[in-house]
Amino acid sequence: MLTCPLDFRYGRDVMKAVFDEENWLFKLLQVEAALAHAHAEVGNIPQADADNIANAVANKTVKLERVKEIEKEIRHDLMSVVKALAEQSGESGKYVHLGATSYDTEDTARALQFKEAIHYIKEGLQKLKVVLAELAEKHKGTVMLGRTHGQAAVPITFGLKIAVYALEIHRHMERLDEMEKRVYVGKMSGATGTGAAFGPRALEIQQAVMNKLGLGFEEATTQIVGRDTYAEFIAWCANVASSLDKFATEVRNLQRNEIGEVAEAFDVEKFVGSSTMAQKKNPETSENICGLARIVRGFIVPTYENIPLWHERDLTNSSAERFIIPHVCILTDDILVKMIDVFSNLFVDEKRMLQNIERTRGQIMSESVMIALANKGVDRQEAHEEIRKLAMTAQQKSVDLKEMLNTSEMVKSNLSYEELDKALDPMNYIGSSVQIVENTLNRIGD
Repeated sequence: MLTCPLDFRYGRDVMKAVFDEENWLFKLLQVEAALAHAHAEVGNIPQADADNIANAVANKTVKLERVKEIEKEIRHDLMSVVKALAEQSGESGKYVHLGATSYDTEDTARALQFKEAIHYIKEGLQKLKVVLAELAEKHKGTVMLGRTHGQAAVPITFGLKIAVYALEIHRHMERLDEMEKRVYVGKMSGATGTGAAFGPRALEIQQAVMNKLGLGFEEATTQIVGRDTYAEFIAWCANVASSLDKFATEVRNLQRNEIGEVAEAFDVEKFVGSSTMAQKKNPETSENICGLARIVRGFIVPTYENIPLWHERDLTNSSAERFIIPHVCILTDDILVKMIDVFSNLFVDEKRMLQNIERTRGQIMSESVMIALANKGVDRQEAHEEIRKLAMTAQQKSVDLKEMLNTSEMVKSNLSYEELDKALDPMNYIGSSVQIVENTLNRIGD
C-alpha cells in the first residue's frame, strides 16, 4: 500500500531512482569495493581478494532481498549489506568492511548519492536559466506596471522582471558550484575518526578510497561526516525552492482576473479548471510549486537539529535523514521541472499590460513629472508636494492626472505642453531597463 505522495504523485522517476533501495544498496557496495581495493593498494590484503569483492559488486550478485533477510534477523542495516557481500565474495569475504565503521560506508555512499542527485538539479537550473534568459530578451522592451506594496508604481519592462529571476537562478548555480567541494565528501576513518582499525596507513587508505570514488574527504571527522555540510546543502535547496515559490507567486498574481497580464498554458480542449465552475483556468502548476516549496523549507529545522549530536555521534540524525534527504532532493527537482514548464509556455498579454497602465489615468507618472520639474530647477521637495496634492485630488475626483496638472501654476510655468506629454508617457520612463536586461544576460552567459 502506497502512503507517501512521492510514490504516486510527485517527483520524476529519474530522480526517485537515485534514492530507491536498489541504488542505495549499490552505492554502499561501491564503497565497500573501493575500500577493499585501497587495502590491497597499501598491501593489507591480496589484490586477488580485493578483485573478488569488487567483482561481486560489479556483477550485482548481492541482492536486496537477501540483505533484507539478514537485516530481519540481525537488525542492523549496514552489517546486513556486509554479510550479504561477504557471502558472494567466497573466501575473500573475510576482508569485506575491514577496519571500517558503518558510517564510513554510509556517509561515503551518501556523498555519491548527493553527486548523482545534484547532477539532475544542476541540469534543471541550467534549463530554467536559459528559458528565463530567452523570455527576458524577448520582452526587454515590453512595458508594464511596476507594483510595490501591491499598488501601481512606476513602469518597468516584463523583461526586467524576468531578468531579475534569471540572475537569481545564476546566483544559486554559483553557490552550488562553490559548495560542491564540501558536499561531495566521504570518510574512512573508523569508529571515532582516529583511523585506528585501519592501521598505520589509515590516511593512505582513506585517500585511496575517495580517489577511487571521485570524492573528497574531511581531514578531521568524528564517526560521521560533519552535518554542517548536510545543513548547507539542504538550506541551499530551500533557498532555491523559495526562489521558485517567489517566481510562481508572481505568475499567480499576474494571472488574477483583475490583472490578467500573464497566464499558464491551458489546453481549452482538454483541461478542466474546476469540478463545478466550468470557466476556471487556474494557475495550478504555480500553486503546486508554492505548496511543495513549503515542504522543502519545512525540512530546515530537523536538518539543523542533526548537527548537535552526543560526543562523537549518536543515532538521532539517522532516521530523520532517511526522510529529509530524499524528499528535499526529489521535491526540489520536481518544482524546478515544473517551473521550466510554466515559463516555457507562459502566455504574456502585452495588450493587457498597456491597458492596466492606462487604467491608472496617469497616476504612475507622478514621479516622472516631479523629476521633470526638478530638472527645470524647481526645488525637489516643493515639486513632490505639489504633485502629491494634485495626484490625491485627481484620485478623489476620478480624473486623469494630466487634467489636474494643467491647473498647476508650477507645472504650467516650467513645462511646455510637449514636455508634459513626454513626462506622462510611460514608454519614456523605463530608465535603463533594456540595458539592464542586456547586461544581465551578458553576465549570466548561456
